[in-house]
Amino acid sequence: MSHEPVEKWLTQRLDHFNDADLTTWKQRFFMRSDLYKAGGPVFLNIGGEGPLNSKWLSAETAWIKYAEKYGALCFLVEHRYYGKSHPTVDLSTENLQHLSSEQALADLAYFRNYMADKMNLTNSKWIAFGGSYSGNLAAWLRLKYPHLIDGAVANSAPVLAKLNFTEYLEVVKASLDTSHAGPSCNKNIQKAVSAMEEKLKTPEGQAELSDLFQLCSPLDVSKVTDVENFYSSAAGNFEGVVQYNKDNREFEGAVGTNITLDTLCDIMVDTDVGDPLTRYAMVNTVMLKTYQEPCLDISYDAMIKDMRDTSWDSSAAEGGRQWVYQTCTEFGYYQTSDADDQPFGHHFPLKFSLQQCRDIYGEQFNQTTLSSGIKSTNTNYGGLGIKTSNVVFPNGSIDPWHALGILKNLSESVTAIYIHGTAHCANMYPESPDDVAELKQARITIENLVGKWIQ
Repeated sequence: MSHEPVEKWLTQRLDHFNDADLTTWKQRFFMRSDLYKAGGPVFLNIGGEGPLNSKWLSAETAWIKYAEKYGALCFLVEHRYYGKSHPTVDLSTENLQHLSSEQALADLAYFRNYMADKMNLTNSKWIAFGGSYSGNLAAWLRLKYPHLIDGAVANSAPVLAKLNFTEYLEVVKASLDTSHAGPSCNKNIQKAVSAMEEKLKTPEGQAELSDLFQLCSPLDVSKVTDVENFYSSAAGNFEGVVQYNKDNREFEGAVGTNITLDTLCDIMVDTDVGDPLTRYAMVNTVMLKTYQEPCLDISYDAMIKDMRDTSWDSSAAEGGRQWVYQTCTEFGYYQTSDADDQPFGHHFPLKFSLQQCRDIYGEQFNQTTLSSGIKSTNTNYGGLGIKTSNVVFPNGSIDPWHALGILKNLSESVTAIYIHGTAHCANMYPESPDDVAELKQARITIENLVGKWIQ
């Protein structure tokens, strides 16, 4: 398919759970009908915490291959408050009250019924697809609206909401151990962090770190949150690479897909680069270059100021302000340094994440209210004990998010696919000759399950 799909819009209600509120807004979606055969299924691909990328409809992604096989009509639907789907005039904290997974699921249910009526698809089989947060939504859409959705492919879905996601860095450590450098990669990260801790104790050391890590402004250790942010950013260089390791994301226009955990671990064990700290800083330099950043900005105040911008034109509106709001109200998911078994130090604890909630959205967004919100989320959807049918949960062993996912079959019709050696949502992306055998098999298994559900 060469031509880019056309943007379409559907009128949605702002609040599906208040019949007295008649406010509406326009939700963006894309459609692809050239693969559709009369009587075929409808595939509903759910947008997540960012702008929709219509390339998911035109590239040879897994769900499109399934659509070719089964003659499916394809919809790609944007999540409320992300991309161009603007339910409110701005992103003020008050206006964000209508941003939740439940409202998003109600949007999808309405979308499904509206299209079914309009296009005479009421008797068609509907299958939901999603990855990561939208993988949760795919599973939960089948759970909450089983009369509307016949099956779901929930890729790398962290269905358990959890305040302190300490397992994230534990998996990062385990994944780095699989590099061809072996355990010495983590050992050298640990040495580098110890050296950082030492250097932070003296003004000379602080100046040296500012220089080594190309900080935008000299490190001021009296600002505790800047120091926490510094440690978090240094670890973040590894987190992002591990999470998307070898995913075939090039078609999206993703940057840095050639940087793998092997790339970073090769640097961490390369004595020619210098001591472990210098290597840790070299990884940082590589990531800054890759993303064309002139320097590493660790200013906590600058970050909070950016995140407090409520305008749709702000950089925060690309998804950061909205997604962090969802973590501060529904999910937690904080990738803290509170686990013992990881090499990145213990300098970005839970309180660092919780402080961001309060500083960005207000004092009422504290640990008590969030813990209660997380409990509600798991009560609402079932967490790891989800009771549903016709859902498949693929996860990758390298992906840190698998720690909050379904890794074993829950019943005959709720199955898990655990793929060794792959990362986040790997099976959703286009095929590559380098794909491991288990990944190739996973795509076939999912295709067969979808085939069964649409019979």
